[in-house]
Amino acid sequence: MVDAWMPGAKRVPCSNARGGQLQGGAPRAVWTTTESDPAALSARAVAQRLNADGRSAHLVWNPLTGETVQLLPATAPAAGQLTAEGTDRACEGRVCLVIQVIGHTLAPFTDSPLRELDPILRWLDSWRVPRRWPAGPPPANPGPAAERGDERLWARGGHFGHSQVPGATAAGPGAIAPQRLLDPRHRAQPPGPAVPPPRPVLAPAEPAGAGARPYVGAARG
Repeated sequence: MVDAWMPGAKRVPCSNARGGQLQGGAPRAVWTTTESDPAALSARAVAQRLNADGRSAHLVWNPLTGETVQLLPATAPAAGQLTAEGTDRACEGRVCLVIQVIGHTLAPFTDSPLRELDPILRWLDSWRVPRRWPAGPPPANPGPAAERGDERLWARGGHFGHSQVPGATAAGPGAIAPQRLLDPRHRAQPPGPAVPPPRPVLAPAEPAGAGARPYVGAARG
């Protein structure tokens, strides 16, 4: 039997669920970010804040600690949480499971430890969300909502970033690495350190002549 509530997850029942019915179709999982610091906030604290603010999700996950909190059962849509206007994408699919990851769009969470990720993936597997990312890696800088998402790819089901949902305006989850998220083989080694930007190359000062100004330096193109 499939569990509507993820085994092992803590619970903060959502008191402001908007209701609605899932419309059927391919099952999906949508990953987004809270734009908050996983080193400073617990999953429970974030879940409670979402609930107090009238927002919802299925799971809130802190990838640094592995703490996972559930607000909604899989059988209830996170209505109104993916698109602000028009079609409510959160109601599409046999399930459309929304995972709020505590992290920042500009610091992709797949570059950090992904503690207790496998139980989440197993739960998503149990709802037959296929381990594929049809739209490719989410962009670091999504375009306007009208240009986002591909209806054909969305219809296939699988995993998506919030920025890849047709009609969404969210920037999260940023440029995460889907392979590292979905395939344990890509988590065997930690991601490499970020490559620092090139430093300006200082050229020697030219001899000061009549009206000449010392050459301070220039960045190499």
